[in-house]
Amino acid sequence: MASTTLDDAVLRKAGERRLYTWGAIAALLVIFAGFARTYYLKGMFGTPELTTLKHVHGLVMTAWFTLFLVQVRLVASGRTALHRKLGVAGAVLAALVVVVGTTTALVAAKNGATPGPPPLVFLAIPLGDMVVFATLVSAAIRYRKRADFHKRLMLLASLGIVTAAVARIPLDFLQAGGLPAFFAVTDLLLIGCIAFDSVKNRRMHPAFIAGIAFIVGSQVARFLVAGTPQWTRFAQWLVG
Repeated sequence: MASTTLDDAVLRKAGERRLYTWGAIAALLVIFAGFARTYYLKGMFGTPELTTLKHVHGLVMTAWFTLFLVQVRLVASGRTALHRKLGVAGAVLAALVVVVGTTTALVAAKNGATPGPPPLVFLAIPLGDMVVFATLVSAAIRYRKRADFHKRLMLLASLGIVTAAVARIPLDFLQAGGLPAFFAVTDLLLIGCIAFDSVKNRRMHPAFIAGIAFIVGSQVARFLVAGTPQWTRFAQWLVG
């Protein structure tokens, strides 16, 4: 019986390692698919030149998702000491993601750039992503000594901000669905990871319960708030 219990624990750990590896790979693939035409392969598609700020934004976001995969693989290979050392750089990079992402969103709104809705209304979407990311990463750092919480919060933080990339994937059915469809794809990625983890561990981890509720709640809140006069006044103040 003891050996069976031990074997089950080993299998669960192996399954978890696969979950985070494939979660990190999925995030990178979505980011690449969404921004291939305008950033990674823009020379092949002849898309408009990017501003310096957009180049910096692309570089910082790419660095974050790449580092996330590296960190996942370091833990999977037992190199936790190096993982912790890189964690310091990860915290700095996370701060850059928020600062550069927020600045990019504000500049776009000020310049009237929008995928469809009025710029000040749409501003709620990217800013909401930055709030979600900052909150979840901060919580992950807070729980860095609780590996079970830390890794799940980091996974949620990373997958929770792929919506901007999803929105740029050139699939007609996806584009026809608009923002609800973009959020739905993001949520399906998250739910898939949570479901896999819950089946493996025979329960849904509290970090996933709180995290997915926070992410979905933020999406609903953005739909409800973005078109209100209160938000418009706040957004006007933000863009100055």
